[in-house]
Amino acid sequence: MNNVALIGRLTKDPELRYIPNSGTPVSTFTIAVDKGLSRDKKQEMESKNQPTADFIRIVVWGKQAENCANFLNKGKLVGIQGRIQTGSYDDKDGKRVFTTDVVANSVEFLEWGENTNKTSSSFNNNSLDYPEMDGFHPTDNDDIPF
Repeated sequence: MNNVALIGRLTKDPELRYIPNSGTPVSTFTIAVDKGLSRDKKQEMESKNQPTADFIRIVVWGKQAENCANFLNKGKLVGIQGRIQTGSYDDKDGKRVFTTDVVANSVEFLEWGENTNKTSSSFNNNSLDYPEMDGFHPTDNDDIPF
């Protein structure tokens, strides 16, 4: 079974290109996925200048690739569902380079607009600007009976 699910933030804007002859769109970007370390372990790794996140290259095909290029940018939070793909090529010096990518079947945009620096712990119903939606209104958590 080859199935991957990731949540992370884009490290830079997606790159969109089209395959020659077929015109198929393909978008690539990298997401930073937190390693889920304890506070002490995270501080220890940061003090040693070691990364506390994994940086994973994502490949998206078709209409979804165009949507990613049009609506995602650096810092946005995304959910990815897909599969791991490995490969290799010879670089300009003739040296073999091995690659590992996640080919996305589904990309969920978990953040919209300009709110790229907000974290889930900073969300507060009183501070968010909700769009008008018929039949839906923000609730105060104090009204929830559990």
